[in-house]
Amino acid sequence: MALFDLPLDKLRERRSSSVAPADFDQFWTDTLGQARRYDLGASFLPVDTGLTTLDTYDVTFAGFGGHPVKGWFTLPAGTSEPLPLVVEFVGYGGGRGLPHTHLLWASAGYAHFVMDTRGQGGGWSAGDTEDPVGSSPSTPGFLTRGIEDPYDFYYRRVFTDAVRAVEAARSHPLADASRTVAAGISQGGGIALAVGGLVPDLAAIAPDVPFLCDFPRAITLTDVLPYREVGRYLSVHRDRKDKVLDTLAYFDGVHFAARGRAPALFSTALEDQTCPPSTVFAAFNAYAHQDKHIEVYDFNGHEGGGPHQQAAQLRWLPERLADPKPE
Repeated sequence: MALFDLPLDKLRERRSSSVAPADFDQFWTDTLGQARRYDLGASFLPVDTGLTTLDTYDVTFAGFGGHPVKGWFTLPAGTSEPLPLVVEFVGYGGGRGLPHTHLLWASAGYAHFVMDTRGQGGGWSAGDTEDPVGSSPSTPGFLTRGIEDPYDFYYRRVFTDAVRAVEAARSHPLADASRTVAAGISQGGGIALAVGGLVPDLAAIAPDVPFLCDFPRAITLTDVLPYREVGRYLSVHRDRKDKVLDTLAYFDGVHFAARGRAPALFSTALEDQTCPPSTVFAAFNAYAHQDKHIEVYDFNGHEGGGPHQQAAQLRWLPERLADPKPE
């Protein structure tokens, strides 16, 4: 696929037309307050993975509605002092998978927590977390579940789970809560952006080709899934566009970016039709913290930088974690 979006010089100036709802902050304050009425109850059960260089724990904690959410927590074997913590969120359709598939961050000397995404894990990587909440009519997939009401929308539950995942991971005695990073690819990048706007004291975030950004443009620019799920829904529910866009505004990465309080390393790919670069740049340009950088991969699609982006993250993070400073 050749270039299809705006030229790079225009991307660097791109701003979203999405407007944050007047009660955006109150909506999320209330949502997280409700979740915190439930005991976090984070449990860490050792598992034998056959890997001698890492220690792994099967984690369960209470997410949205007190619902049990799973995760893997991994450390370099024999760790005795708290380590900087990377909390990772996974891409659309995937779950936490098997623990031996998450080796990068612990191998680099970090504590690592990967959150299972409720209801997902049947697309490309297995999941173990149910979503016990039902939905009004929706297009196949996750993006339109409850899309006509922000209180019922699927990602209200997921973003709340993600904030609670940070709290759960930080509760482990070998995680240094003061040096916590939120990271993820695609959907995971969008979730990391949301966490960056909702958790005030992160040390850094690393959203890689993030999904869930600049909805007004994304759902009209690309006909590739998952964004196309919204178009399919509206092709049936023709009179509900305004209601849908009103809901999505509460979950747009652009608005979480505007509340970002930690250094950030983004990435985008100029041939990415799944998460078009103009939507990523809209979030990046809105990002509030001055210490922000975006890696641009000119000839890649949604795979983005792949291992090159991982290498960039490994180079970029140590300076941000060495001595956290206020903005």
